[in-house]
Amino acid sequence: MFSHPSPLRGRTVLVLHAHPDDEAIFTGVTMRRLADAGARVVLVTATLGELGEVHVPLAPGETMARRRVAELERAASLLGVQRLVLLGARDSGLPGAADNVHPDALAAADPERVARRVAALIDEESAEAIVHDDGRGIYGHPDHLAAHRIGAAAARLTGVVSYESTVDRDHLHDRVTRSHLIHAAAEATGLPFGVPASDVALRLGATAGELAVKRAAIAVHASQVSPDSLGHAGFDEAYGYEWYLRSGGPGILDELVSPAAVVGAPA
Repeated sequence: MFSHPSPLRGRTVLVLHAHPDDEAIFTGVTMRRLADAGARVVLVTATLGELGEVHVPLAPGETMARRRVAELERAASLLGVQRLVLLGARDSGLPGAADNVHPDALAAADPERVARRVAALIDEESAEAIVHDDGRGIYGHPDHLAAHRIGAAAARLTGVVSYESTVDRDHLHDRVTRSHLIHAAAEATGLPFGVPASDVALRLGATAGELAVKRAAIAVHASQVSPDSLGHAGFDEAYGYEWYLRSGGPGILDELVSPAAVVGAPA
């Protein structure tokens, strides 16, 4: 793909996610490819995900927040993250839950105020692009919707290229959809997920090595992800692509793909 071993050295991308594990599920290939090309990857995780389900019992005295941060740190290392920033907001829970309006919840936070914190990080790191959730919050989770508002506002404040992480709902259909963790998440919210293929601006297809790293990074989040989710026959098809909408640009993520993978590019 690149003729130079570190073609993106000296360049930085900030990736904003709502919860620990989102980074691996939705942008794991992207982050690993950026890092392998020499770019600096800064991961900002807004909440500690303390309201997530417990698939693995906690140790005596261990909290869900502590467990999830430890998992996040290991996944970030696998994905080539050079700096991890925790914003420290409270997990908002599923749509309609009382946790949505908790004063410390991400969903209840002033997005402009949080966006100024993210914008300050963009400026500090001299990042040229931000990655964040799409306007649907990918599958409608209150924290993902908040991450979209915050990311979009931070991009507006700084003028950097904005890539919105999404999923192609035309690709994730039937058997493939049921092979993806987003299927259960969307069932939990009762809301549609992703965007039609016609709306996708950029699609990254994983190499075998990148997909193996992504699988390992997802597996690290054992408190949230059962082993059955990773061993099914449809894993490669479900997780082998990452999709984006884009505001501004083209930008650095466009450089990660062949021209044919950029929607609207000349053949």
